[in-house]
Amino acid sequence: MKNIRLFQPSLGSKELDSVKKVFKKSWIGYGEQVQKFEKEWSKFFGVKHSIAVNSCTAALHLSLLCNNFKKGKKVLVPAITFSATAAAVLYCGLIPVFVDINKDDLNINLEDLKKKFTKDCVAVMPVHFGGHPCEMDKIMSWANQKNIIVIEDCAETCGGYFKGKKIGTWGHFGCFSFEEKKMMTTGDGGMITTNNAVMAKKLKSLSFHGWDKDPLLRHKQRSLDSSKKSKKDLHWYYEIKHLGYKYNMNDLEASIGRVQLKRLSFLNNSRIEFLKKYLLNLKKCKNLISTFPYNLKKSSYWMFSIRSKNRDDLISFLKKNKISSSVHLMPLPLHPLYKKYKSKIPNALKTWKELVTLPLHPHLKKKEIDYINAKLREFSVERKPYEV
Repeated sequence: MKNIRLFQPSLGSKELDSVKKVFKKSWIGYGEQVQKFEKEWSKFFGVKHSIAVNSCTAALHLSLLCNNFKKGKKVLVPAITFSATAAAVLYCGLIPVFVDINKDDLNINLEDLKKKFTKDCVAVMPVHFGGHPCEMDKIMSWANQKNIIVIEDCAETCGGYFKGKKIGTWGHFGCFSFEEKKMMTTGDGGMITTNNAVMAKKLKSLSFHGWDKDPLLRHKQRSLDSSKKSKKDLHWYYEIKHLGYKYNMNDLEASIGRVQLKRLSFLNNSRIEFLKKYLLNLKKCKNLISTFPYNLKKSSYWMFSIRSKNRDDLISFLKKNKISSSVHLMPLPLHPLYKKYKSKIPNALKTWKELVTLPLHPHLKKKEIDYINAKLREFSVERKPYEV
């Protein structure tokens, strides 16, 4: 048995053909492919505006930045999340307030969220950890009462639903990741969704140096008769409205994304079929339990995570048997950068010590899943049952 990868992108001839078309056109920067991808994304998610960027980190940063929050204000962030969530807060000169997680799904705990809210809090960033949806109806109801902005971190989900509404469309902003091992990929990339036209325009400008014109618009203006036009209609003229960044997506990435979006349902369903096999097998492993209460109907799970009281032994055992695994994730307040933002997070500090992530991607083979499941059963023999 060859080493079984933890994650793997699903790319094929259709993505390659799409990229070749961009090469032939000799326009590989920001252009028509990006604009078409944004429109198709908006239609798929049922939102008014989508802004394609070069990472979910950029998406999170800009979603905070466009609100012009006063430096020193606070943003509520789950204690267990990828570093980009809290890093975006620091980029804006804001202070992260780490909120404890639920024991049963690792998502932000509503009661602790309410306890840690103060008048200095301006936003909350719920993370749909591993693809398991947060209780967005309750979060939005509370956030609206407190008049704070909600930025959904959807880096680990794409295409799933919560109570009949697509994840990433509940908050004021939704931020998605197309990093190479995520639900769908553009190599690297991200997307912001919003229904606020004013913010969408500002986000677009911020993603390209703060300009009031994107490169494609300037290119199209070259063909206009400039003799009777105002200065703003001249292709070479633009105004810098904001202190922006070079965060835009390019046409090569967008050409891949457009194909991947069409394949998203297949990619999600492939993962669901493997999850079914994993979950059925867990019933035979008394010392292992599922990290999430997986709901496989209309879901979009990025990873399969389990808990073990013998986590490090299990990881060593899997490595010995050529099965890749990992830990998602160590609580951010334990990292040197974030230690000064101390917060009571008992659930996070206890739970993360048990977490193990197992292989999950569309290219897994049945024999590989069967092999992993057999090894999990082998590990479980002669070990004490898991006790909550």
